[in-house]
Parts: sequence; structure tokens; C-alpha cells
Amino acid sequence: MTWKIELIPVPVTDVERAKAFYEQVGFNADHDYKVSEGLRFVQLTPPGSACSIVIGDGITEKAPGTQEIQVVVPDAEAARKQLLDADVEASEVDAQPWGNFVYFRDPDGNKWSLQAIESRPNG
Repeated sequence: MTWKIELIPVPVTDVERAKAFYEQVGFNADHDYKVSEGLRFVQLTPPGSACSIVIGDGITEKAPGTQEIQVVVPDAEAARKQLLDADVEASEVDAQPWGNFVYFRDPDGNKWSLQAIESRPNG
């Protein structure tokens, strides 16, 4: 049996602003549907990812700015440069024994950690 994470809700205050931000970062806008009054579903996928995020109206009860997500990237310096080139504020590379990290936040303060690791355990 395999389990694959498919979709992570990200709480935001302004759907249009958040959608524009994530597109600026390089996410693909897969879906944008107003399902009903009070329910809008906007699915965005990071480049090369099998897992997406969902923002919108009526998606989650979490408070905007409280979500934390970690993503694996092949190169922390290159990921940081991509963020800076997209006019997104990003941390310096934080070198740790378990990988190099770059951090950024969306306009609501949701925290993203980009981790570059040399190898992953098989399994």
C-alpha cells in the first residue's frame, strides 16, 4: 500500500492576491472554480510536484498565516535565486547537517521551507 499526499489547504485572506503570488513563485494554476456561494476552489501545483495546494473561500477553518509547508528542492541556492528573481523575499541559505534550507512566506504569512538534501533513505 502506498500513500501519496495529494492536496494541502493553505488559508489565505485574499484569494486573488494569493493566487497571483503563487503564480509569481512559479506554481501552475490547475483549477479555479466557484463551486457555490461561499466555496471557491483554487488548486495550484509547485513546479515538478505531485502534490498541490488549495486556496479559496470555504476551504479551511485554519487562520491565514498559520500553515507551514516543507518542500524538497534539488538546490537551495538555485531555489533562492528563483524566488529573488520573482521579487519574493527569501532567507539566506541555512546550512544544517540534514540539508540546506531557504525560507519564505506568502502574503498572509504562511511559512514555506525549501530543503535541499543530498540523499534520502530508500523505502
